[in-house]
Amino acid sequence: MLIAGFPAGAFQTNCYVVAPAAGEECVIVDPGQDATEGVDELLREHRLKPVAVLLTHGHLDHVWSVAPVCGARDVPAWIHPEDRHLLSDPAAGWSGTSASLFGGLTLSEPDDVRELSDGAVLKLAGLELAVDHTPGHTRGSVSFRLPDDEIMFSGDLLFAGSIGRSDLPGGDYPTILRSLAAKCLPLPDDTVVLPGHGPQTTIGRERATNPYLKEAAPHAGPTRGI
Repeated sequence: MLIAGFPAGAFQTNCYVVAPAAGEECVIVDPGQDATEGVDELLREHRLKPVAVLLTHGHLDHVWSVAPVCGARDVPAWIHPEDRHLLSDPAAGWSGTSASLFGGLTLSEPDDVRELSDGAVLKLAGLELAVDHTPGHTRGSVSFRLPDDEIMFSGDLLFAGSIGRSDLPGGDYPTILRSLAAKCLPLPDDTVVLPGHGPQTTIGRERATNPYLKEAAPHAGPTRGI
């Protein structure tokens, strides 16, 4: 398994490339602000051919470069339908003065956009990625898992020592706690978490030390949308 990444742009959003091995096909996860050059460098270094871009959610710092990355390689982008509108209307994901900062920014959907659903298994680039709908940060937030390798790309659901904010449009704190309870807490302690920002961690470490996971623990039942 080859997983390489870098923090992109002013938001320092983690962008990843994932492949079975060097010299093979790959997927790209969350190409954020000014990520195009970094993606190209990783593809050249590891001799990779991308077949898809996977988006954990529609916030600007995670999708900024999706159209040029997809266009340059003629590959589709995958996103949950609840967040698809953010691909062409990035200001809708922000509020107040933050939204005004992006009001003049023009983004567009890639030519080929495909929609994710909870429980789907994507068979791409020789990988099998399980899709978990994990709303609370946004309505369409998802996490991607490689179950056989116990690896989770958590987006802005779970960070080392923290969780994603829930005060932006589409966010909801009780919902993100339910997502954590339903989609993170059942995972094995050895599961490696590769988040949207900051360093990697494990489910076991977060279960033991993350106050938000402790708060989420009493929340039983399936994850529900907002």
